[in-house]
Parts: sequence; C-alpha cells; structure tokens
Amino acid sequence: MSPSPYDIRFILALIAGLFCAAASPKAAETPRRYCARVVNDDQLRPAVAALAAPLQHIFGIDGKYALETSYYRCAGGHVMLCTVGANLPCGKANLSKDMPPADAWCRSNPGSDFIPMYVTGHDTAYVWRCVGGKAAPGEMSGGLDARGFFADNWKALN
Repeated sequence: MSPSPYDIRFILALIAGLFCAAASPKAAETPRRYCARVVNDDQLRPAVAALAAPLQHIFGIDGKYALETSYYRCAGGHVMLCTVGANLPCGKANLSKDMPPADAWCRSNPGSDFIPMYVTGHDTAYVWRCVGGKAAPGEMSGGLDARGFFADNWKALN
C-alpha cells in the first residue's frame, strides 16, 4: 500500500521543521555560540540584551534604542553587528541593474547626473544617473563584504 498524500505532507513538514530548528539560535544560546556553530547566516536577527554593551562600545548608542535599531548576523563564524540609521541599511545590497522607479525619474529628469536615494532606495549598490532618459548604474556606492552586505555598516564583535 502506498503512503497517502497526507502522510507525505506530514513527513515533509516534519523534515522542514527540523531543518528550521537546527538553523536558528537555541533559546539559551548566545550570539557568539550560535555563529560559531552555523558559521554563516545572512538572516538579520534582532539584537539581544547580551549585545547591549558591545553596541554601545562600537556604535556609541545604548539602552532600548540600541536594541530596537540593531541587528546581528553570522559571517565566518563571527558575530557581525549593524545599527540602522539614515542611509545606513543593514540588509544585503540590491545588486539589480534594472530600476523601474529610477527609469521613471529619468523620464522626468533626462539630463540628471544623479538619481536621489529616495527614488533608488538606500539599499542599492550603485550610484545611479540618467542616460538618454533611462536609469544607468554607475560606480558602486560602497564596498560590499563577501556575503553581499555594505561592509562599512557592519562591525565584528571581538
């Protein structure tokens, strides 16, 4: 007798649940231990209380604000910290060279030698300009780390 579709779905859900549980921090696990265990994890995780002192030391912010605006991730087995700010994205850089909102900007501003970040988004990896009424990516707007994040925005927890 072959397994029913219900049995197969149950087995797949169980496997997926086990995978997710293995790839996320355990309740009592510190960020350092978690990163040492998983080595690389690009998911932005909210800063936990154990990171309050390092956030204050590295970024000069403290208290509730520091924990509410900061994230950690794992790179090479190390804890990496980022605090969101004006023009300081913590997510991966947008590497797309197709930018429809910027194309619309260029149709209205065909000779513009720059396109504002409120049009392109603060996560774009490029400095954009208009060429012939179409958006064109130029130089990289900042250095990226090996995992595709803006390197200057992330600091290693020592």
